[in-house]
Amino acid sequence: MTHVSRDRTPAPRTDEQLVRSGVRRAGRRLIPLLILLYFVNYLDRVNIGFAGPNGMNDELGLSATLFGVAAGVFFIGYLLLEVPSNLLLHRFGARRWIARIMVSWGIIATAMAFTPNATVLVVLRFLLGVAEAGFFPGIILYLTYWFPAAQRARMTAWFMTAVPFSTALGAVVSTMVIEYGHGLFGLSGWRVMFLLEGIPSVLLALVVWFLLTDRPAKAAWMPQEERDALERTLAAEGAEVAETGPSSVLGALRSPRVLALSWVYFGVVYGLYALGFFLPTIIDGFAEQYGTGFSTVEEGLINAVPYVLGLIAMVAWTRRAANPAVRVAVPALVGGLAIPVALYMNSPWLAMIAVTICACGVLAALPAFWALPTAYLTGAAAAAGIGLINSLGNLSGFMAPYVTGALSDATGDNRLGLWIVGVCMLSAAAVTWALRRTRPRPR
Repeated sequence: MTHVSRDRTPAPRTDEQLVRSGVRRAGRRLIPLLILLYFVNYLDRVNIGFAGPNGMNDELGLSATLFGVAAGVFFIGYLLLEVPSNLLLHRFGARRWIARIMVSWGIIATAMAFTPNATVLVVLRFLLGVAEAGFFPGIILYLTYWFPAAQRARMTAWFMTAVPFSTALGAVVSTMVIEYGHGLFGLSGWRVMFLLEGIPSVLLALVVWFLLTDRPAKAAWMPQEERDALERTLAAEGAEVAETGPSSVLGALRSPRVLALSWVYFGVVYGLYALGFFLPTIIDGFAEQYGTGFSTVEEGLINAVPYVLGLIAMVAWTRRAANPAVRVAVPALVGGLAIPVALYMNSPWLAMIAVTICACGVLAALPAFWALPTAYLTGAAAAAGIGLINSLGNLSGFMAPYVTGALSDATGDNRLGLWIVGVCMLSAAAVTWALRRTRPRPR
């Protein structure tokens, strides 16, 4: 009896299947590394918030206003160099440029452990901003090189989980280092914190150099057919975006839509940094306001709560299929309404509930926001536009701690400063809602 052999060769996969498979493969390889990099980056940026009320302000003689200047001057360097840095990343590749950024910021972050006075602290914070300029917008740009629009918002959300994760875990780690590391190497606890949290940036630069891949076409670890399918899909999306968005660097920099998005980002990030820099100080003030008493580590654990819940809100909210503008406007509205409520609670626990709702709103809006400019910009225009949005938006990183600190000094409490946080977030929600009704037209 003759047996008829059957061809068991699997049918060729479609481009859609290849893209899904390539996205999963790239996500597993790249996103955990990017989360780790942003964790270290964000911790180096905001750990001054834990140092301030735990010895640094007293040792260096910082008022609330001067502390706000030291915390916020970081973002002046950001403003000056974000756009050029992103253009250089677009030209030379993410692997080289991100590694260079990390070495620079790691050296300066470590040097902060040896700050002798307030003047040097302000100078080092400015230089830290110069060194870190381009990291975050560079990664947002890098994600457009790898992930099509349908998957990019989810990947951006996973990348940005480093914000609440670094603030929550960083709050506990930083306060434990401050409390139990005091005297190590003959340094105050806050100095030990700067030292131990700055060194990993330099070490991770080596990891970036060897493991980060610039584009799918260069990914030897990905099957050729998946590389080709990803490149085709991304090229087609880029061509479609180019039909409506600005086609040049100058066009992106003067685009009214880019400037409007910069204000939206300013308003949302204003809430993020006001909480990041002053929440430890607010919790420290519970003792006077409510008669409570917490150790340094207990304050760190309390500080972590809004960010743990915000992490859950961030991932859950990104899974919703609503219009991206709605996904930004709604949480910004909720956060903007919640923060002033916290000021009039009659117990620390009720105040923390309102603060937590605000943190959830801020963190849910952030990854959803980046779907708006990346749907409008591509190529060099994306490099410039994303850099401009991030630099102008991060001016709030200077304004929020400075204004909040100055108003705290002038009025004796944080209420007026946090009212401004609410107004900025509500204005971001309003502008986003207005952009929802306008569509870019093909040229």
